[in-house]
Amino acid sequence: MTHATARERWGEPDAWEGSVNDPRTREEHGVRWNEKWIWRLPDGARRIAYWHRYDFRGARIEGPGGEVSEDPI
Repeated sequence: MTHATARERWGEPDAWEGSVNDPRTREEHGVRWNEKWIWRLPDGARRIAYWHRYDFRGARIEGPGGEVSEDPI
């Protein structure tokens, strides 16, 4: 998955945090990342895609109640 593929599949993100060029590494939902993109889904959930540098690290669905599952992409 690339940034371009993510945009083609899910559209422009509603929000993002960090940058692939940011030297700081963070960890969330078991994923190490330095850039994440967030899409708000119609049911109140959020899709979150993670990158570390330019490598796609995975995606998660965060439900309206805060439960998190791996996005089957």
